[in-house]
Amino acid sequence: MSAIQIGRLLSANSRQFLVGCHVSQANLPSLGALVRVDLNDRFAVYGIIIDISIAEDGFVRQLATVDPIDEAIVRDHRLNRNVPLEMRVLSVGYRSGDQIFHLLPPKPPLGLDLLVSCAPEEVVNFTSTGRLGYLRHLLQETSPLMIEVLAAHLQWAQGIHQQSGHADWSQQAVQAIITWLRDDASTLLRVLHCLADAQLFNPA
Repeated sequence: MSAIQIGRLLSANSRQFLVGCHVSQANLPSLGALVRVDLNDRFAVYGIIIDISIAEDGFVRQLATVDPIDEAIVRDHRLNRNVPLEMRVLSVGYRSGDQIFHLLPPKPPLGLDLLVSCAPEEVVNFTSTGRLGYLRHLLQETSPLMIEVLAAHLQWAQGIHQQSGHADWSQQAVQAIITWLRDDASTLLRVLHCLADAQLFNPA
């Protein structure tokens, strides 16, 4: 499986981990993307990117007061200065041998472990396993922003499934979400409104 190196772990627990990488790095994954950390040849932890942030930089604060800013300075800042970008990743499952589990990993990854992107065929395999149980990890998060992350993930994954000939995947995902939230009408309504904005659900 081809993979793009994203960054290295700064901290981790059973639920999520924080990853640092260089802000100018090409092909950075987007919010909601599925990523993984290989603990060894037979065990990997999968996660969904739930937040992306750039640490405050005193140099940037000074530049922000200059008008206009020379584009050469901006490029130099992004390419040559070590400005850290941090991503928070929610654990949503793991692979042990050839088996995929949509459960919290039995052990978290370690500091400086490498976070990599998932190849399209790997995304299709992970997100199609079982009954899409990995989505419940997002639904169980208390932050209201998790609904936005859920929509971003479904949009991102649906694009990959469409390219792989599985155009109805998002419909299956939405039906699974409706089933899980059938006893929580207020949350379900907010989720469906967000999915409608993402063109993943037609309320009509």
